[in-house]
Amino acid sequence: MTRTGTNHAHLRRALRREVPSTVGLLADEHDFTAMRQYRTFAFDDHTTYLRQVEALLRTLAGQGGHTTVTLFDPEEYAVYCAETAIDPDHPTSRSRFTAHLAATGARVTYTGQPLSTLLPELVDTAVRHATWEYATTVLATAGDCATCGKEIGEAAFARAARLLARLLDAAGPGTHHLVCSVRAADDQLLAVLHAHGTTRPAAVDDAAAAEFTAVLAAGIALGAPGGIVLRTTTPGDRDRLHGWRLTGGTLVPLTEAEVFAAYCTDATTGEPVSPEPGVDHRAGFPLAPDPDDDWTTHH
Repeated sequence: MTRTGTNHAHLRRALRREVPSTVGLLADEHDFTAMRQYRTFAFDDHTTYLRQVEALLRTLAGQGGHTTVTLFDPEEYAVYCAETAIDPDHPTSRSRFTAHLAATGARVTYTGQPLSTLLPELVDTAVRHATWEYATTVLATAGDCATCGKEIGEAAFARAARLLARLLDAAGPGTHHLVCSVRAADDQLLAVLHAHGTTRPAAVDDAAAAEFTAVLAAGIALGAPGGIVLRTTTPGDRDRLHGWRLTGGTLVPLTEAEVFAAYCTDATTGEPVSPEPGVDHRAGFPLAPDPDDDWTTHH
């Protein structure tokens, strides 16, 4: 009898390792406070809440299963409950919303990292996810060109991909850090890409390259102001900074003075800041002509 019970317990533990878990995390004090309006939400203190979440994550990891963490947004939760006609003041509703986020939202795999590491990673992932969704929505809803009839979003993405390829090809050897910034409505879209120029073409993460291309393409499709800055690091040499302005669907090189001003001005206050030591500010280099470029002709 005992042996049978032991076997059943062993099988349940084995099965538990096959079931993935997702934890919805209230990352900051503001979101935590918003959830306290619900009677069934058991916590009164955010610090205690985070400590208990971390203990839960360690327990789940100790059981051998796959665990992911996603940001639990109270505003999105309220909208979800209204749309699905469920009671927001119920643990089952919170569980359903977390499962929804696991399928549709940004999430990070828990591998034992402390919350001090996990939280910034999760927030960064959520921002990247939101940026990707916004940029792809812009491209999907841009409509057709009145002149040539082509889909503007599709043409803009193809153009952005070619611009990025030409930029990386011209950047040459070294480790490259690129930032694309596009002003859209009342928001600023940002995308970051790391590339290693020791090979041709430069080695990049496919997902990050797609996000970067989508943000650049959104700027092209919207005709919005924006730009790209490139920082190149090579062993035994000073870092080099280059910059381009996005205008008319193309990248126009900035002058050395414009690059210096962009890097040595506080974006919030407009006040000058000291230049970083060991860094050269250089003009953006011109990109090779694009034989497939008909953007300015048709858009």
